[in-house]
Amino acid sequence: MNLFSLLACSTCSATFGASGDSIGYSIFFLLLLILAVLAGVAFFMIRLIRRDAANLDPELRDDYVHQ
Repeated sequence: MNLFSLLACSTCSATFGASGDSIGYSIFFLLLLILAVLAGVAFFMIRLIRRDAANLDPELRDDYVHQ
């Protein structure tokens, strides 16, 4: 066994003998999947922050007073 087959995921490890392109495409797909999940989490957090700021009672706001 070589070092690459020990470190690779099962998708990449199974395609080492087939072609180098399939390894690149599987890594590219996983990267796109991770970026999509991170974008979804960021969108959801920004939406929660904006919604909370819009519905907050003005009496409960801490106004910053610069002295």
